[in-house]
Amino acid sequence: MILPIQREEFGVAITAADQPDLADIETWYQTGAGQFWLAELDGQTVGTIALKDIGEGALALRKMFVKPAARGSVGAAQALLDTALSHARDQGVRAVWLGTTDAFKAAHRFYEKNGFEVIGAATLPTAFPRMAVDTRFYRLAL
Repeated sequence: MILPIQREEFGVAITAADQPDLADIETWYQTGAGQFWLAELDGQTVGTIALKDIGEGALALRKMFVKPAARGSVGAAQALLDTALSHARDQGVRAVWLGTTDAFKAAHRFYEKNGFEVIGAATLPTAFPRMAVDTRFYRLAL
């Protein structure tokens, strides 16, 4: 579900091999305060979101993708983010960081509407799992 959104919808030059985390979700995301969620609609996966524990009370938000049919009024993206942030707060996390590409304009508006602040790459935590395609970065203090 993720690759077609990245490649076909947004033209991001990325492969499954560039994302080894997708082949081992349990090890990458389901440790410490991290977790991985799916959104389903009519029995079909329509969205994903992940939190990766990067230590020191911080998480990296990763793999937030929603199929076009589940965007907007369906509310899948908001439900995914609300679930992830509630989990982060329950785990005592102090900050959530994320990286995205300039191509995801609607995502930028979504994150900003939800309280994320744009930051410079130089302020990212050392343990932040930066992807080569990431060009825009955000932080949310909890």
